[in-house]
Amino acid sequence: MPDTPTPSAPTERVTHSLVRDVRMPGDAGILALVTLDNGLDHTKPNTLGPAGMAELKAALEVVRSRAEAGEIAAVGVTGKPYFVAAGADLKHITSVHGHDDAVELGRAGHAAYTILGDLRAATGVPTFAFVNGLALGGGLEVALNCDYRTVASDAAALGLPETGIGLVPGWGGAYLVPRLVGVEKAVEVILTRPAANKPYKPAEALKIGLVDELFEAADFLEQSIIWAAKVVTGEIEVPRRELDPQPVWDGVVAATKAQLDTLVGASRPAPHRALELIAAARNATKADAFAAEDQALADLIMSDEMRASIYAFNLVGGGKKPQGAPDPKLAHPVTRVGVVGAGLMAAQMAFLFAQRLGVPVVMRDLDQERVDKGLDFVRETAEKLAGRGRLAPDAAARIVASVSGTTEIGEFASCDFVIEAVTEVMGLKKKVFAELEGIISPEAILATNTSALSVSEMAADLAHPERVVGIHFFNPVAQMPLVEVINAEHTSDEALATAFAVTKKLRKTAIMSADRPGFIVNRLLLLVMGQVVDAIEGGTPVEVADRALAPLGLPMPIFELTDLVGPAVAQHVLTSLRENLGDRIPASRGLAKIVEDGTRVVLDAPAKGLPKPVDPAIQEYFGPARPGEPGVLDADGVLDSVLTALTTEIGLMLDEGVVPGPQQIDLAMILGAGWGFHTGGITPYLDRTGYSEKVLGRRFLPDGVANVPA
Repeated sequence: MPDTPTPSAPTERVTHSLVRDVRMPGDAGILALVTLDNGLDHTKPNTLGPAGMAELKAALEVVRSRAEAGEIAAVGVTGKPYFVAAGADLKHITSVHGHDDAVELGRAGHAAYTILGDLRAATGVPTFAFVNGLALGGGLEVALNCDYRTVASDAAALGLPETGIGLVPGWGGAYLVPRLVGVEKAVEVILTRPAANKPYKPAEALKIGLVDELFEAADFLEQSIIWAAKVVTGEIEVPRRELDPQPVWDGVVAATKAQLDTLVGASRPAPHRALELIAAARNATKADAFAAEDQALADLIMSDEMRASIYAFNLVGGGKKPQGAPDPKLAHPVTRVGVVGAGLMAAQMAFLFAQRLGVPVVMRDLDQERVDKGLDFVRETAEKLAGRGRLAPDAAARIVASVSGTTEIGEFASCDFVIEAVTEVMGLKKKVFAELEGIISPEAILATNTSALSVSEMAADLAHPERVVGIHFFNPVAQMPLVEVINAEHTSDEALATAFAVTKKLRKTAIMSADRPGFIVNRLLLLVMGQVVDAIEGGTPVEVADRALAPLGLPMPIFELTDLVGPAVAQHVLTSLRENLGDRIPASRGLAKIVEDGTRVVLDAPAKGLPKPVDPAIQEYFGPARPGEPGVLDADGVLDSVLTALTTEIGLMLDEGVVPGPQQIDLAMILGAGWGFHTGGITPYLDRTGYSEKVLGRRFLPDGVANVPA
């Protein structure tokens, strides 16, 4: 059904008058072709709401009457150029405030789509979907309800993303997909891919059986009609798979439920409801299955998790236009990039700059061995991506040729943009900047990738501190979509504009932060880590503390996250925050000792896709566990301490003007820390659980913005 809302908020109107007769080749007869078209240009995709669905149903009823009268031999459904439909009209969905109205929304879609699904049985006239462009949610479900499907080679995406935004496929997808592609692939389509925000490419959709044929875009509709004619005349027979045996079906459902219980728990209801629909799809009648979809959809529409998810999607879509960014025309051109350092972070940045900016990049480090390691990383990454088909061989070769290495700092003289990625030591970074200022041109921009240090202090001794800007990348650089752009005390609009222009070309979402300790993500994420380890040092067992945040539905437990970022990095940032923000940031002797000993904090995952549990042996670093003793926190107590601390800190960040509003904090936590869409980032969760009013005496967001209005 629905997909992500588009920033342009397109009308959901479908022009049902775009129905025309097409004579199929040979003696196949007339095909009635219905084109979904909202009458707007290609930048405004079709979406489906009550009015559009009513128009589509009316058009299909006319087509059905003609089929009953023997006037047509087939029915085809396609979209306007580039789009079938981007899904349901989410703006309308969030305006639904009653359960009965929500049920009717599901029934309206089923009423229209069932005409396509039942037409052949009632009249002998088959239905075809010609998927000429993006088909997500309800756009794909209109195709699934047809008897046969073709897809254009350039269709942007096919998928059912509903569970990713707190809903279920509500117009037939939960019933039709497992019967079409099998229960195991249905779990992938309905649960796994949405969780990864990864729709299908046309060839992938063909491979798993979501569509029957793929044709080149240039003559897609013509070839699809020729193919349909052959199906109608019996020249082509399209095979359909048998239903999976009941034991196989039950086994996949049971295994998926166990995984959901571990990964999702009770943090959000949509994946579990979708799995219930999949489980029932094998033996349910279509009418009963569609009625169950209606009820599940209505229940979820009235959930706070769904409202928070759509709020989050809107934030991500709107993030392409960063708040507070200066006029892009002020940005300096970037023709050659310098990277100070050749370690892992520096090499990742060098690769990305060469790939996306298409300019020469030079890495500099203190000795040739480090430089060579950085260059090896660039070469090996290019070869790996080319080997997987994710990078064309000539593009891989260009990237490798674009990145050079040196031990001579003078090589930066011809760079107009230089970013440092050396060890997080203020004195070292200040020394690097002082050396660079005497080498680079007066117009060149100096950037720092610091994750927590003061950019203002870093630039304080320079003759031109106004050209220094923070550009904080997250690790791994290629995968993480967020960049924090740090506006230091003297940073000029030109430096800021250049930073935003660079991050845009890198295809990252940039959020501007004031130059405050930890900026946005690290200030909050390390606060969470600090609260958890503080509870352990107070006697909470490590396993209890590691599971305590499960109700938030975070992408991984806290110690797996610590393992990912590195205990040394976590300890460094935690210490830095405490030095700058005071005692409300916990200190941890245990974590410091873990870093000193180089001890790993997690065990291996019990199975692929499952989280890595904390190693119980690290309890000794924090002191003995004393569960049940007075003052020792249980899991609920740890969660309460974390949420209370987060509420307090976010209130302080807003008071300090770190960002203009809570929306930027939510966007940063979604893109930079992987917090789930169902939380809305963090502030909607704190609002709906009552923490914001309990701790601060006010909500972060207006009522109804990311929850069902009270």
